[in-house]
Amino acid sequence: MNNERQIIFHEHHFQDFYLEQTDKVREKIGYVFRVIKTVDKIPEKFLKHIEGTEGLFEIRIEVGSNIYRVFCCFDKGNLVVLFNGFQKKTQKTPGQEIEKAEKLKNEYFKLKTKENEKGQGNKKR
Repeated sequence: MNNERQIIFHEHHFQDFYLEQTDKVREKIGYVFRVIKTVDKIPEKFLKHIEGTEGLFEIRIEVGSNIYRVFCCFDKGNLVVLFNGFQKKTQKTPGQEIEKAEKLKNEYFKLKTKENEKGQGNKKR
């Protein structure tokens, strides 16, 4: 892939999740992020669209029998925006985690729109 993806986070939710993890889990998160940054067509084993959402994805991390998820979306220019993360304890992804991620995604794009409008206002002067 010519243009490596860039991974950023919106607010503090991902950092809070990351800091709570063991070194082994952090290593695996780093590995999965490297795959997401560099592999052109990311395998569903690592990244999957959340059904019933508009542009929301889950990054899939497995360490032994433990399963972790980090929600994200894609933005222009090969940008991956991270939201909240959690340890998955059941087969089904908890609805409240998806709702939280959707809310964070909407906040991210609202904030971005406001910043773009401010920038355009300055250019017109």
